[in-house]
Amino acid sequence: MSGTSIARPGDGVCTRRRRLPLPEDGHERDDDDPDPGEERRPDEVEVADPERVAAETVRKFGKLTIAMNGAGTNSPTPFLEISDEEMQRILETNYKSVVFGCQVFGKVLIDQKQGGTIVNISSMSAIRPLSRVFTYSATKAAVLNLTMNLAREWAPQGIRVNALSPGFFPAEQNRKVLTPDRVEKILGHTPSGRFGEARELIGATLLLAGDAGSFITGLELIVDGGYSSMTI
Repeated sequence: MSGTSIARPGDGVCTRRRRLPLPEDGHERDDDDPDPGEERRPDEVEVADPERVAAETVRKFGKLTIAMNGAGTNSPTPFLEISDEEMQRILETNYKSVVFGCQVFGKVLIDQKQGGTIVNISSMSAIRPLSRVFTYSATKAAVLNLTMNLAREWAPQGIRVNALSPGFFPAEQNRKVLTPDRVEKILGHTPSGRFGEARELIGATLLLAGDAGSFITGLELIVDGGYSSMTI
């Protein structure tokens, strides 16, 4: 999803995403264990660099208007086997990076005194328990709470903060854990009967980031094909 699909002429848009793919064994991978086959877009930036992202955006566009925090990593470790090291690594990527990103981007937006928008990427698993993603789900739930708190805090400055929570969107980092049995269970619980496609997140992002959503703040927008509404 490009910045030009969200922004108006003259808007400064910055995105921070760093998703660490799962290797063949299904366990998470971190920055110390690079995948030689991994492709990274030239404009992708490590999650530890929000200051550089904000500065480059302001330098290029003259201001910051829209910021997105989309870093994420996961590990399908059974609950009783989750180590402190693994929990800290997922917490650092999924939650603390969003906190620090919001601090940096929020300060820039406040200092500019022109309002702006922050969109944080959460997950449907933040509100619906899913098997073997305990730490991931907890961190994404924390992102939702942070989003609502900042929406309340910064609304007087004209800064909107919302969360986008995708359902099941197969990507390189999770395809290896989508076993036939798990796929059957997911699709059986999804009224739409299929996985989502990346392009189907564009409309929701446009709403949260653009003028059409100018009175929307503190919202969690779920895009999941009806998964979260399904019971029996």
